[in-house]
Amino acid sequence: MNNYSVNLSTVFTEVPFLDRFKKAREAGFVYVECQFPYVYTIEEVRNELENNNLSMVLINLPAGHWEDGDRGLAADPSRIKEFRKSVERGICYANGLGVKKIHCMAGIHPDNNWEVFVENLFYAGTAMSKHGITLLIEPINPFDMPGYFLSDLKQAAGIIQLVGLPNVKLQFDFYHIERIHGHSLSVYQKYAEMVSHVQIADHPGRQQPGTGEINYTEILQYLSKHYRGLIGLEYNPQGRSEGSFAWMKGVTP
Repeated sequence: MNNYSVNLSTVFTEVPFLDRFKKAREAGFVYVECQFPYVYTIEEVRNELENNNLSMVLINLPAGHWEDGDRGLAADPSRIKEFRKSVERGICYANGLGVKKIHCMAGIHPDNNWEVFVENLFYAGTAMSKHGITLLIEPINPFDMPGYFLSDLKQAAGIIQLVGLPNVKLQFDFYHIERIHGHSLSVYQKYAEMVSHVQIADHPGRQQPGTGEINYTEILQYLSKHYRGLIGLEYNPQGRSEGSFAWMKGVTP
């Protein structure tokens, strides 16, 4: 399991968040990731990492008021100051937890625009570069998140080129790309040089590989030869979380 990072925001949800670290270790994982650790102090999360000999590899920037419908701040022209504060907070948590990759969500506000998105990503990427942190953006499919500002991989690649910073990269979620574009492995191959983190879930259902239509045998075999990063398990387990890893047996990587 050393090639995988289990997402504690979607897996082991049978128990409270801070108890999921122990569950991950008991299941054999070395690496974990999560979406928003900010409800907890850095010390609380770091203690769970240390007590369970785990490394946190990825978090999201604060995305605004999630419970009120926010899904990111980066493209909203009315919340630039708030976004910059979120960058500071994200860097603080990343440094405190040893995290080297941060995903930045674009948002769903109707006034979002590309110019603000590019400027904010340049600001965030520049700030994170001083700490050795990679900034990630990810297209999210419009079926699961209607109105999300970034829902096309070609656009995401174009944005990264406009930002022009070496530490601004793609987060490639095979589930989202399959829903947006189809033929997710072929799409990955086209944009692989821009990808810094991969996540997986099956389609339909966003559950573990083997529950849907995506050919993860082929995908994982390809990644084992051509991708050197960790593979994030950001799926909603079918059944109990502990039983959702059976697909790993005999599967590359």
